[in-house]
Amino acid sequence: MRRTMPVRHINGTALIIAALVVTVGALAFPVWSYADRSGTGEANLAAGSVATRWGPLSATDRDFLVKVRLAGLWEIPAGQQAVERAPTKAVKDAGDHLVVGHTDLDQRVRGVAAQLGVELPNQPTEQQSGWLRELTEARGETYQRKFANLLRVAHGKVFGLVAQVRDSTRNSLVRQLASDANQTVLDHITMLEGTGYVDFDAIANGNAATSTASPTGPPPPGGDRPPEPSPAGPTGDVSGTSRPSPGPPGTVDTGRPEPQM
Repeated sequence: MRRTMPVRHINGTALIIAALVVTVGALAFPVWSYADRSGTGEANLAAGSVATRWGPLSATDRDFLVKVRLAGLWEIPAGQQAVERAPTKAVKDAGDHLVVGHTDLDQRVRGVAAQLGVELPNQPTEQQSGWLRELTEARGETYQRKFANLLRVAHGKVFGLVAQVRDSTRNSLVRQLASDANQTVLDHITMLEGTGYVDFDAIANGNAATSTASPTGPPPPGGDRPPEPSPAGPTGDVSGTSRPSPGPPGTVDTGRPEPQM
C-alpha cells in the first residue's frame, strides 16, 4: 500500500523536488541540447569527435562517460547509507539496488574509458556531495522521503540522457554502455518508486516549470467511453519465435554479459 505523507510535509517536499528538477535539468541541458545550439551542427559534431577503432567518439559520448562515473561516485554511498540506516525494507532494498547496479556500471565505464582514453573523475561534484550531506543529516521519515525523491529525480534526468546517447552515438563501446545503463537506471527508478515515498506531483510540476513546449495530444476525456481501438498485429498466420522484452510489471531484467576490461 502506498504511504500517504502528512499534509505538513507535502509543500516542503514539493519545493525541494521542484528545485532539484530545475537544477539537474540545467546541468544536463548542455548535453541534451548539443545539436540545437546556435553555431553547431554536423561541422561541430565532426570537430568535437575523435576517431577510434570502435567508431567516432563525440564530445557528448565523452560527457556521458563522465556522468556515468559521477553517478556511481555519489549514488553508491547513498545506497549504502540507505542499507545501513533506513528503517523500512523497501528503502533498504532500493539502496541495495543502487549499490549493486552502480558498482557494476562503474566497472563497465572504467573499462570503456580505458579503451577510449577518456579521463574520469575520482570525486563526486560539489553538488552531489551536498546531496550526500543532506541525506546524512536527515532522520526517520524525513530521511526516507529525501532519499527516495532526490535519487528518483536524479535518475529521471539521467534516463533521458541515456536514451539520447543510445540513439545518437556512433561508437559501439559507448552504445553498449548506454544499453547497460538504461537497464540499470530503469531498475533503480522502479525500486525507488516502490518505496512509496516518491512525490510524483512534485516531479511533474518541476518538469513542467522547465518546459517551454506546449502540450500536445488528444483532447481530455469528456466522460463518455471512447470507441474501442482495433488491436495491432500481423495479418495472416505468423508464428513468431521471439517473446516481448518486458518482464512482469514492476520488474526489470538487469542480466547482461560481464564487462570487458
